[in-house]
Amino acid sequence: MRTAEAIAPHLRKGHLIVLESTTWPGTTTEVMRPILENGGLKAGRDFYLAFSPEREDPGNANYSAKSIPKVVGGDDPTAIKLANALYGAIVTRTIPVSSTKTAEAVKLTENIFRAVNIALVNELKIVYDAMGIDVWEVIEAAKSKPFGFMPFYPGPGLGGHCIPIDPFYLTWKAREFEISTRFIELAGEINASMPNYVVNKLARSLDERTGRGLRGAKILIVGIAYKKNVEDIRESPAFKLVELLEARGAKVDFYDPYVEKIPSTRKHPKLAGRPSISWEPKAIGGYDAVLIATDHDNIDYHGLCEAASLVIDTRNACSRAGVNSPKVVKA
Repeated sequence: MRTAEAIAPHLRKGHLIVLESTTWPGTTTEVMRPILENGGLKAGRDFYLAFSPEREDPGNANYSAKSIPKVVGGDDPTAIKLANALYGAIVTRTIPVSSTKTAEAVKLTENIFRAVNIALVNELKIVYDAMGIDVWEVIEAAKSKPFGFMPFYPGPGLGGHCIPIDPFYLTWKAREFEISTRFIELAGEINASMPNYVVNKLARSLDERTGRGLRGAKILIVGIAYKKNVEDIRESPAFKLVELLEARGAKVDFYDPYVEKIPSTRKHPKLAGRPSISWEPKAIGGYDAVLIATDHDNIDYHGLCEAASLVIDTRNACSRAGVNSPKVVKA
């Protein structure tokens, strides 16, 4: 809204305005267009409006901005044509759709698909763990099926600027039509409960192996970024893990090769400025438990498991690194 207000005084005839931020269906036409038309120019006649959702996967070396197909929707046929020409000069393939609403819905659908499927495997993780079944082994075997299955993996909760937030744009908008999005909201509840599940699993494992609880325990969290091999900490579930552990009396440090210290965040201001420890096996051995929250590739999991007395692995990182140790508990 503020961006549209900032653009409006500089709007000229023939301009093409493209919104890329993920939002609810209708934002471009219902919010942006009235603001931009305030000065007397009319969309579809004097200037043109389009929506083309940003698609990126931080840390993924297989896809560049150029190689990822770009969905393009316009407020009218001319806007679609202009936006398609703009992005066609930048990316290898464009996907024109009939309207800005459709393009907005495309991005939400992509992120909702991921959120719901991650929630499903998170729930399966809990069920299978109670049965003594390794959910990661199940998924690896299931993905051998060449059709009808797509692997998703459990974790300590959702992070990043998209998946934890975007599905609820549709939830909010659906209420305008008196529709409840029960599936989306249930998925959100499951994913949001994962940090509590992980902390409880850690507490039980610590009690079973050492006879002590979390109060006064020294815990090292490995990985504070929301996903591996990046420094992005937005909405990272690791922050919630730190707060839950400290609320139960634990003393918590973290190590992350990509994050030197925790920056200021809106939801977790008290953690700002906390530094990453240095990677020293002797120091790691001084912790009562190590909790792997983010599975960065450049971490020595063999050395970690050798030095630590207890490892709570939320990413199956140790098994993937070839470590088979009774010290490792999957969570």
